[in-house]
This record gives sequence, C-alpha cells and structure tokens, in this order.
Amino acid sequence: MFSGIIMNLGEISGFDEKKSLLSIKSEIKDINLGDSISCSGVCLTVSEINKNILNFHLSSETIQKTNLLKYKTGDLINIEKSLKVGDEINGHFVFGHVDGLSQVKKIKKLTDSWVFELNTDSDIMRFLSPKCSISLDGISLTVNNVLENSFSLSIIPYTWENTSLKNSREGDYLNTEIDMLARYVFRALNK
Repeated sequence: MFSGIIMNLGEISGFDEKKSLLSIKSEIKDINLGDSISCSGVCLTVSEINKNILNFHLSSETIQKTNLLKYKTGDLINIEKSLKVGDEINGHFVFGHVDGLSQVKKIKKLTDSWVFELNTDSDIMRFLSPKCSISLDGISLTVNNVLENSFSLSIIPYTWENTSLKNSREGDYLNTEIDMLARYVFRALNK
C-alpha cells in the first residue's frame, strides 16, 4: 500500500522483452529483493538489484493494462516505496492496482497551476465525483469536475516539478486507480 505522495523519480534504463524485465535506475534507499514499489502507480516486486538499477518482472496482465511499455530509455517514472505501519499518510491509500488508463485530453496552464482534462471509460467514471481522490501514474490527486466521459483536476507547482507529470503531453495515457473507499461504498450501495 502506498500514499501517492511521490518523493522519488526513477529513470527507465531498459526493458528486456524476452524476460519481460523492466529496469529502472533509482537513488531510492533501503530497497530489498521482494519489496513492493509503486512504479508510476503500478505495484511491482523488486526481483533483482544491480547497484542502483532495480529490476521488475512484468506479467502479461501488467503489460496489457498499464502504460509501462510506453516509456523509453531515459524517461522519468514516479517511484514510491510501500508504507510501513506508523508512516504518516499525506495523500490517500493507493494500492498500485491499476483500474485502467485515462487519456490526457487537454493541459491548460493557469497562473498558479496546470489543469488536466482527461478522458476515461465508464468503468472508471462511475466511481468519480467532485473532490474525490484519484491516483494518476501513482500520484494522489483530487478530482475537480466530472463530466460524462471526462474529468479534470489541478496540478500545483510542487507536484508539477517533482513528478513525471511535467513530461505529460496531450494524448498521453496515465495509469488510473480509483479511490478504494469509493469502490467499496459503490459496491455496498449496489447490493
């Protein structure tokens, strides 16, 4: 489990297609084999460590359901270690279980922030409401507005500068995880 507060960026150092092995260069400390790491919102298990290169085996499900293969060598990726009991939770509970992808429709620069408008499918839209939490590429964010097939949110300068969002372009796809509380409430009310 993660908080969605990104404190580290990694750099893609390669992908071995035969082994389905993703390699990320990172200065993150105290990582061990078997640790769970959020890599742009995808919970992956460290399978090999070679100095400051972390290797993760990707399942076919992960390859099909996430944006991890869009990255090229040298691209930045959001990295977060899993929470420990007693850690402060600054964002919201993020599980690293991607529900789908949302496409960046528009990025608008305002004086003090950036507004992202994203398209997504109905399986994600039904859980969204204004002011709900959402995770995009592992970042804990708050939804501003919800329309029929899209939603918008604001990115403050700190988040812009310290996450991979600064490299986002219109048309990009972002890993999307809905808030678990919303999922459970929705399910309970539908029973």
